[in-house]
Amino acid sequence: MPRPTPEAVSTPAPHAPRFRDASGLKNMEQLIQLRWIAVIGQIVTIEVVHYGLQIRLPLGAMFAILGCLVAFNIASLLRWRTGRAITNGELFVALLVDVAMLSAQLYLSGGTTNPFVFLYLLQVILGAVLLEAWSSATLVVVTSLCFAGLALFSRPLDLPLDHDRGLASPYVQGMLVCFALNAALLLIFVTRINGNLRERDARLAGLRQRAAEEEHIVRMGLLASGAAHELGTPLATLAVILGDWRRMPEFTAHPELLQEIGEMQTQLQRCKTIVSGVLLSAGEARGESSVETTVGTFLDDLTQEWRDTRPVTSFVYDNRFGHDLPMVSDSTVKQMICNVLDNALEASPYWVRMEIDRDDDQLQITVTDRGPGFATSMLAELGKPYRSSKGRPGGGLGLFLVVNVARTLGGSVAAHNRSEGGAVVRVSLPLSAVVLEEEPDDDER
Repeated sequence: MPRPTPEAVSTPAPHAPRFRDASGLKNMEQLIQLRWIAVIGQIVTIEVVHYGLQIRLPLGAMFAILGCLVAFNIASLLRWRTGRAITNGELFVALLVDVAMLSAQLYLSGGTTNPFVFLYLLQVILGAVLLEAWSSATLVVVTSLCFAGLALFSRPLDLPLDHDRGLASPYVQGMLVCFALNAALLLIFVTRINGNLRERDARLAGLRQRAAEEEHIVRMGLLASGAAHELGTPLATLAVILGDWRRMPEFTAHPELLQEIGEMQTQLQRCKTIVSGVLLSAGEARGESSVETTVGTFLDDLTQEWRDTRPVTSFVYDNRFGHDLPMVSDSTVKQMICNVLDNALEASPYWVRMEIDRDDDQLQITVTDRGPGFATSMLAELGKPYRSSKGRPGGGLGLFLVVNVARTLGGSVAAHNRSEGGAVVRVSLPLSAVVLEEEPDDDER
């Protein structure tokens, strides 16, 4: 089976029946990574300050706080691996724990005289990006109170007041490291978090678009069902009139007229069948019309009926489905496949090919034509309503219905142009959506 070319466009099948916002999980993952970086950074800083700069620090207490931070991060990692959605409250608590751990370390290492006190700004900015308004405002208040508490109760670092030495001053060096650390972490993690939020917004926009399309389908279905009901009476009247004409002497004496009346009755019967199919698709009389069959028989019968009712010159049908499976004849699936075939026939009146294949648990229906192919803009908007290259009002609804029916069944539709001319449309449907589950035998129960 040919694979799509690079210009192929497909409509993906939904992976889950309900939307799950994964941005919270991704943001929690960013916080966990940031916390590991903080642990490593604190270990390096404590060692450099205590042993390198000979500034005495309470190593036991500071490493105990680091151990608590590591334990909390492991607990956060286990929570993240559950895959459940992360709430605003959980992110808020996580940032509060980070603020508390930072405050404890600063209290033991100089309080507000420690140049790393400006790491509070990192927590505030992360809260502004991640949290709801009330949570981020609360975080500002908490960090401000922590800063004030450090100024009141902590013991200053034993550092010389040599700011005039520039980069030779240990305090200025600490401020430079703190600034570079803040800037680098904000650049990396805020960029990632904004990317997560953009992905969430894109998913929400896609869901809104899908809801609008499904509402459009409902309106079309109601309109088609109403029109089918209205057409029932005039079609029945025409059937009675044509039946009377067949028995009138004025027509029985002219075989040519009788033949034309017969053709009119055939086309009228086809119109009544189409109307019945519309009502069936709308859910009316489904119990009476649904017939148990097999996948192969259903597709063979559908293909034969389509071939007999369309002016197709050359139609190639290749059914390679293999082991047949039971299914219920579904007019919606039938109409979907016929729409694909009708579009191909309109683009290529002299040659159409349909291939049926099975790919694991997927039913693959591939329709190929030798027409002009899809315009690039059409491929980019495959399945959008009223996107048609035919230039007539109301065009483009055929593929729109095909894409939405396939998506409703959990399948997908892909289209691409052939290098030798023409187009290929491939419909993939999960077998679980179309086949009947076989009941176990009495011996197996």
